[in-house]
Amino acid sequence: MVEMTIVYNGEKHCEIIHAPSQSVISTDAPKDNNGRGQTFSPTDLMASSLGACMLTVMGIQSDQNGWDISGSKVRIIKEMAANPRRIGKLTASIEMPKHLNEIARNNLESAAINCPVKCSLSSDILLDIKFSYT
Repeated sequence: MVEMTIVYNGEKHCEIIHAPSQSVISTDAPKDNNGRGQTFSPTDLMASSLGACMLTVMGIQSDQNGWDISGSKVRIIKEMAANPRRIGKLTASIEMPKHLNEIARNNLESAAINCPVKCSLSSDILLDIKFSYT
């Protein structure tokens, strides 16, 4: 169990406090939804969480198997849908080191595709996940 506290500061700005570390993340409504878009929106955080979760579970697999995935990146593109307003599509482009062999690649791709955030997303969200090795 992990506790977070969210405080509304007015003008569509929130502050999220992570109880164990006291780290703070701020959010703002996006410009296309009556905000100023000055920082991450809540849906931006959800989309970013997918990429961070994928890299984190791949990092765990890598540590357990002695693989180096330093410098790996995930680029997330979030597309909104309407009626009701929601995340409609997430495109994840995952860039991994080319030195990884086929066993490592299969293992890491499976870990990413089955990460806790992805498994928690609504099936209504279209997902496009691509891996490249450069």
